[in-house]
Amino acid sequence: MSRRGRWQTGAEVLGLLGRRPGITRAAVAKELRLSTGSATEVTTRLRDLQLLSELPAPIQGRGRPTTVLAAHPLGPVVLALEIRQGGWRSGVVSLDGSLDQLPPRRHHSRRPNTVLAALREVVAATRAQYGDRLRAVALAVPGTVRGLVLLQASTLDWTDVDLTPVVRDTGLFLLTGNDATLAGVAEARTGAAAGAGTALHLIVEVGIGGTLLLDGVPVGGANGTAGEYGHTPYGDRSVRCPCGALGCWDLEIDGRALARHLGEPAPDDPYGYADELLRQPTARTRPAIESVAGALGAGIAGLVNAHDPEVITLGGLAVPLRAAAPDAFAAAYSDNLMAFHRSTPPPVLDAAHPTDGVLRGAGALGLDHLTSEASLTAWADALGRG
Repeated sequence: MSRRGRWQTGAEVLGLLGRRPGITRAAVAKELRLSTGSATEVTTRLRDLQLLSELPAPIQGRGRPTTVLAAHPLGPVVLALEIRQGGWRSGVVSLDGSLDQLPPRRHHSRRPNTVLAALREVVAATRAQYGDRLRAVALAVPGTVRGLVLLQASTLDWTDVDLTPVVRDTGLFLLTGNDATLAGVAEARTGAAAGAGTALHLIVEVGIGGTLLLDGVPVGGANGTAGEYGHTPYGDRSVRCPCGALGCWDLEIDGRALARHLGEPAPDDPYGYADELLRQPTARTRPAIESVAGALGAGIAGLVNAHDPEVITLGGLAVPLRAAAPDAFAAAYSDNLMAFHRSTPPPVLDAAHPTDGVLRGAGALGLDHLTSEASLTAWADALGRG
């Protein structure tokens, strides 16, 4: 087998491992249409390179004991970082997609330089713990990102922020992505949308974001900024959004909308405000919740009309919002679908990764990088086994 062919097949095996942790060698051979000998050869090669290991499978009745594939305990890892409105989260992701999540931290200041410096300290601490096993950093941001620049994050009041200081002087590879897009990647790879050819993922936190995924790959658009669904004009056209556009859907479906319906001032923490109201609805708050749930359902219907997905998955506050007013959501969703969709509307499912989907998606982005031919070659060379 040529060196290039070996890396291609090895990358496919590692990709399967990330999507289906605990897969057997026989299942790998069947999935990739490999002979038993070829499957043994490539898994042995990956084991020798400290990329995967084989562990005894759980015993299930009689028959020959078998093994399952797992990430090698000395193999490469990715540091996944997620910037949020109030703080950040982080975790280390192994080649089988397992996530070792670290405790969340809050911002001491939301100034870009301060936040990025704090994240660089996390990178340094992770590098000190994992050494050369840490190969890349995948950073999720709550806004529009192009390459390594955060173009706009209205909830943080950031514009045109260079994100490279997070890995400055470390030599580590940096990947970036929108948080909602990466949460959608997690659902398409290992979550509620796994196996769907066309899937739509939406997440509500402060505003709403999402992504359209084709065979697990997010549609980036001409400049990589697609998925800003919160800035479609589904709202009040007399209101200008912090993004600069009029009538954004963002302003109709989160804590700011709930406060407006209740005649209260805009909350400093829209996410926390909405989360508290949705945990304990009252007679006073229920009409506001129903209005916001209806706005969510109607907007999703519009996206179904535009994209024709097989499935829609919901994350963040969208899940408790729908649960708090299911009838209002369902009616708005159905009423705003084109007639031919109503007999068999795409199912709207709760996310399988409701709390850590962004980190898992960022990790998946990093694992795609680790399993590239260039990265596998560099890893083998570092071990002296290229």
